[in-house]
Amino acid sequence: MLTEEMKEPGDQDTDGRRLDRSKSDGKRSQGSLKAALRSAVREDNKVLEDATDETYIEGGESHLEDDDYDMEHLEGSSSSFQDDYMGNIGDSQNMGAPTPASEEAEEKVKKKISENFFYDYTELVSMPFVTPDSNIPLDLLTLVHSFGYDCRKRANLQLLDSNTVTYIAGNQLILLNLKTKEQMYLRSISGRGIGVIGVHPDKTYFTVAEKGVFPKIIIYEYPSLRPYRILHDGTELGYAYVDFNYNGTLLASVGSNPDYTLTIWNWKEEQPILRTKAFSQEVFKVTFNPEDDEQLTTSGSGHIKFWEMALTFTGLKLQGSLGRFGKTATTDIEGYMELPDGKVLSGSEWGNMLLWEGGLIKVELCRAARKSCHQGPINQIMLDEGEVITIGADGCIRIWDFETVDTADSIDDTGLLEIEPINELQVGKNVKLFSMIKMKEIGSNFWLAQDASGAIWKLDLSFSNITQDPDCLFSFHSGAVEALAVSPLTYLMATTALDCSVRIYDFASKTPLAQMKFKQGGTALAWVPRLVSYTGAQIIVGFEDGVVRILELYDPKGLTVFAGRKKISDADINLRQVFKPHTARVTALAYERDGEILATGSKDQTVFFFEVEKDYKPIGYITTPGPVRQLIWSSNSHPDSTLLIICENGYVLETPFPTIKEEEENRDVVSYEIKDMHIKCFHFSSVKSKILRLIEIEKRKTLKKLKEKEKEERRKQLAAEKGEDGEKELQAEEEEEEQEEPLPEIFIPSTPCRILCGFYSEPGKFWVSLGGYDAGFLYHCEFPLSDKSSAITKKKDEPFDFRLLEDTEDNPIQTITFSIHQDMMFCGMQNGAIRVYILNQDNPSLMIEDYWHFNIHDNNYGCIKGISTSFDDRFLVTTGADSNIFVFTIFSEFELKKDIRAKVPSPRFGIETEPIPEDIEDPKAYSIENARRKREHDKLMKEVEEIKAGKREKLKALRNEFWKLLEMNQGLPKHMQFKQTDFDIDSKIRAEIGRKTAFKIQQVEKELAWEKEKHQLGLMKLQNRFRESLESDTIVVHAIQSDHKISSYRLVKPSKYSKSKRTSLSDRRTSKMERFEKEGAGRKDSQKDTDGRISVEEESIIEKGKKFRPKTLSEIIVENQIEKTRKLILKAERAQLKIQQRKKEWEDLADCKLCVPVHID
Repeated sequence: MLTEEMKEPGDQDTDGRRLDRSKSDGKRSQGSLKAALRSAVREDNKVLEDATDETYIEGGESHLEDDDYDMEHLEGSSSSFQDDYMGNIGDSQNMGAPTPASEEAEEKVKKKISENFFYDYTELVSMPFVTPDSNIPLDLLTLVHSFGYDCRKRANLQLLDSNTVTYIAGNQLILLNLKTKEQMYLRSISGRGIGVIGVHPDKTYFTVAEKGVFPKIIIYEYPSLRPYRILHDGTELGYAYVDFNYNGTLLASVGSNPDYTLTIWNWKEEQPILRTKAFSQEVFKVTFNPEDDEQLTTSGSGHIKFWEMALTFTGLKLQGSLGRFGKTATTDIEGYMELPDGKVLSGSEWGNMLLWEGGLIKVELCRAARKSCHQGPINQIMLDEGEVITIGADGCIRIWDFETVDTADSIDDTGLLEIEPINELQVGKNVKLFSMIKMKEIGSNFWLAQDASGAIWKLDLSFSNITQDPDCLFSFHSGAVEALAVSPLTYLMATTALDCSVRIYDFASKTPLAQMKFKQGGTALAWVPRLVSYTGAQIIVGFEDGVVRILELYDPKGLTVFAGRKKISDADINLRQVFKPHTARVTALAYERDGEILATGSKDQTVFFFEVEKDYKPIGYITTPGPVRQLIWSSNSHPDSTLLIICENGYVLETPFPTIKEEEENRDVVSYEIKDMHIKCFHFSSVKSKILRLIEIEKRKTLKKLKEKEKEERRKQLAAEKGEDGEKELQAEEEEEEQEEPLPEIFIPSTPCRILCGFYSEPGKFWVSLGGYDAGFLYHCEFPLSDKSSAITKKKDEPFDFRLLEDTEDNPIQTITFSIHQDMMFCGMQNGAIRVYILNQDNPSLMIEDYWHFNIHDNNYGCIKGISTSFDDRFLVTTGADSNIFVFTIFSEFELKKDIRAKVPSPRFGIETEPIPEDIEDPKAYSIENARRKREHDKLMKEVEEIKAGKREKLKALRNEFWKLLEMNQGLPKHMQFKQTDFDIDSKIRAEIGRKTAFKIQQVEKELAWEKEKHQLGLMKLQNRFRESLESDTIVVHAIQSDHKISSYRLVKPSKYSKSKRTSLSDRRTSKMERFEKEGAGRKDSQKDTDGRISVEEESIIEKGKKFRPKTLSEIIVENQIEKTRKLILKAERAQLKIQQRKKEWEDLADCKLCVPVHID
């Protein structure tokens, strides 16, 4: 049986050798073997197709399967090449054993799929769910346009022909015509989202790899858009990347979390050829080597892996070799490219290029002066017309010489090689390029680029004199679209996001109109009602730094036209007013029903009120028990105007209409805080476990009634058939019945679940939707009677009614809006789906039984942030966390007029001459409350300073008068002068002042005692470490009349284990080596010091110290120096001794000559 070849870090091939990507003679022979095998397979397939009478079903199943054919053997194993292609081979488990001729003749031949076979798209595509027997039309909502683009999704821009691009938008695949701007849509087959898309090299097919449980890969034919092939069981939950080989005959796919399965497909036959686990962490990409289909590369989080198809005894297998980073830091690899000779060039997170060979980094490429190739990660590397192109997140495209890159090698131990690009292009400011595709236009070098900052660019990389500037074809929001608002007068909508932009769209004519950029991201948005702005030209936007801006939309065509003016757009935005009521992100904005009051809520747990008529004059604010989630003013059906404040942490407040104070009353107030407002509070307490318990009780009661009814019928039947014996038999059956299971326990989560949204039902009552454990229901709540004795945080209130929401246990409602006539409730779900409940207008209670449900945004991260209907209920608009904005038409008996267009408000008279208000760009700027407190504080400090200045002037005058009296006293005769003590009014005052001063000094000393001791200990430790260990520090003596200087050495004190100094060589204690040479090996060293000053016990201590205490570098240097000095002294003494001995010899010789008798003849 074929087993899977799993290669993780440290893996090797079957021969124990590392995989080498460079080509060799042995590899060529292996490749030729595989080529021969392929040709043989093709011939066999052709013969089988000609010899077999096959039947095909158009628009039905993929093909008629043989009874002996089983797909399960492909899961978890690498199948052999022959098993997938040759129809005359049986089960893969019996491949190794020879098949008898009789069995081979009887074996059925696998049937092939016709080249002309297509699936029926209408039978495959996912459809909306509608409650049975509800009469809700399937086309209740129809998608008409998408204004969004998931620009941060990997490889989410593909080119089908010179005028058509395709990209993923939630559960739709959008085909966009670049010239006409028209959109076509293909729905997800699974309804669980789309993972990744890919295009065939011939542009005749494209793949849609979906998400979900065991998702499918659908190959569509282009331009017919008919499903051509469907691949099954390639991964568990979703695909991360797909890629065709150079010829388009094979398809490689890699799965996302949790399995990361790498699969090679014979996609035309819908069969997997090879399958293995790519890696244990996230895999970003998989590609074939354009020069060799038998080589693949995968990369991802902290790894790159090189794969090769190896023909073994058991068949064809995938063998992987993990790239070794060595001394280079491990990095996520987003972009890479296979070179023709088998090497791989990859990017890195810090912007340099890594050249891989044989699974190791051969060299790291950087720019001159060790500058990185890009400022940030390299997201894509391509080879085009003999040049290497790198695309970086810094918005730069750089062109490199291929020969220089291919032949690069390290020249020193750093492993770096400096090269410079041939050409480069900076696309724009704040551009983050993610991927590029080349447009097949003859005689041009145009590319389309995916910008992670929310754009699609058309780039000219010809680098000539006539090169065109980068052209931004489309601009979108980047990241989650935080808020949405629709005009109350026409088909205009406004959106904002954390990408610091506010955008205006005409959703009827499918046209983006205008955008405005700011320093901070937008978090809340509302269209100013007509009671405030009759023309419907104003929108109000809240930002993440607590600032609120009022913007005015107008048609610039109504302004005075000046000569030389640029092209006039259809709409423009003007900053009307700006103020900062909060210190954290603004989360909610709401106008009172009469347009008199504006309320703003924030994460800083405050709600601020403004008087709209007086240019949004601040009224005051209240504090809330938690971060504000939503603000809702009561409608006209309520007798009083009240504000419903929904907090995230389970609190719901209701405030009355704030009292507007006169200017005179409000002038002397230090703070804007409103403390006398009567606020109702509801603290939600979980009741879901109680509801589930009641449902279970009702279910058991119903079941019990049915059982009793069955028993009664059974009793009558047995009584009629068996009489008394039947009664006994029935009693025996009742005794055998099992006991009931215990009811579910009551559970209340320790942390309150978040309130996601809510709305008024009637005065004092409201509905809320919660997440977490309490999801799955809508809860009807009522404010309790006010109890001032108990604290708000200790209150626990329960809802009095609920509505069960089907299939929302893990998918709660995030946002709710109603149609104008209150006959439909539109719900945005956490998984990006839209749910529409049909309401009964005759019944005031919320009856939500029949609904329409459809997955629109991305199921994993496409939570719907905003949902709203147009002013006439003709359109529905949704925005999601997946950057998508979808526009739907709502089913109506009346047809929409064609070519309808929104009317942009005309500009106010004199708008072009009005001064632009000063914007608040500093995120640390004071809020309205903080500015007022600071103003009051500054005012108070100014008054205090004035009082202090007055006191100082009085003291100065008194002091001057006193000095004059002292001078007059000095001018008097000696006997008439007053003594100094006579000027003391009370002698005790000076003593008291001295005593207070001493007491204050003592208090300060006590307060600083800990700090004083801390610093003393620190100083002592520093002295012990650096000063006490020195015998003498460095002393520098400078000459007075010159620049000469001389310095001493810094000497370290000898250790307590060192021996005392000796004055001469004779006093030196012999070393251990000398004693060993003198006394012989194996004898213990028990000799005492010559001067007798060191005892045996001290010597043992010294030996232990030497044994257990490692020597420092300074000790080693000192010992070496002492040893050298000792040797020099010894040598000098020996030389001196030798000289003295020779001198003595000469003296003896001279004496001998003098003593010899001389004989004279």
